[in-house]
Amino acid sequence: MPPRLVRGFGFLALAAILPLVVHDGGFVNFLTDAGAYVLLALGLNIVVGFAGLLDLGYAAFFAIGSYSYAMLASGQFNIHIPFWVMLFVASGVAALFGILLGAPTLRLRGDYLAIVTLGFGEIVPQTFLNLPQWTGGPNGLGTLDQPVFFGYRFGFNVLPYYYVMLALIVFAVFVARNLRDSRMGRAWIAIREDELAAKHVGINTTTTKLAAFALGASFSGLAGVAYGAKLGLVSPDQFQFNVSVAILSMLVLGGMGNISGVILGSILISSLDRFLLPQASNLIFGLTHVHVDLSNSRFLIYGLILVLTMLFRPEGLLPNRRRRAELHAGTAEALP
Repeated sequence: MPPRLVRGFGFLALAAILPLVVHDGGFVNFLTDAGAYVLLALGLNIVVGFAGLLDLGYAAFFAIGSYSYAMLASGQFNIHIPFWVMLFVASGVAALFGILLGAPTLRLRGDYLAIVTLGFGEIVPQTFLNLPQWTGGPNGLGTLDQPVFFGYRFGFNVLPYYYVMLALIVFAVFVARNLRDSRMGRAWIAIREDELAAKHVGINTTTTKLAAFALGASFSGLAGVAYGAKLGLVSPDQFQFNVSVAILSMLVLGGMGNISGVILGSILISSLDRFLLPQASNLIFGLTHVHVDLSNSRFLIYGLILVLTMLFRPEGLLPNRRRRAELHAGTAEALP
């Protein structure tokens, strides 16, 4: 068995037994929330890491997936589609909106595409906020249907949600790896490196980029359903621009284009937000009369992380081996 698979199965086994060893509901809840961000980061990695398309409004697809579940699996319209069916339905709805966003905009490049996606990311939460008859407005939608597995109702027990999230991550990693090594994945990489050259060798850049947006959005649909079901509540303030920034930070820190790096970056940023910033606040200000919560400055910290990463580790903590080899080969050829 290849060493990569051995490591993968080892980490999977560790993740599976960790909640059974650490009997702490708060810690398991943190791992479940971090798992949702791993799913989101894996989806954004298809768009940004594989295809090289800068998406600054990715949280909008997260919102679409969550609200799809909230409206179709609750008493809002008395539609009660099961959780397991909604995973596929919401994933498809998010992918459809990815296509609707991409179709008129993917002829744009660089900063112009980033600005359009940023606008989309702002429009979607505001739309949900201003349609109270459909979405509950600022209060959101609550009392969502609880998942049921062979008669077992999840309720408020976080442990089954953790294992659902773990299974979704395994599925997402499997899909992402196969996509990366497929003909479509090679086309994405060609577009990322040089879109004009890719077009000249016969790649249909428009449909290929549309596929990246659709598949990346579908991952956020999965995360939205699982996250919404766990919380039992969906509201517009969960999907602001800061969520998109956090997910992009995970990619940059871990290593864009590298699936293992993306997972590492997601866990590190989630841990920073959950544990390190509050602890640092207590450490720095606990012996004084100044009360400052560094968690309120999390995006200042994220910005510093991005700046330092770009300065000292521009390829991320776990760089993409293929891209790193290509870059080094190109640098060697450029030397006299």
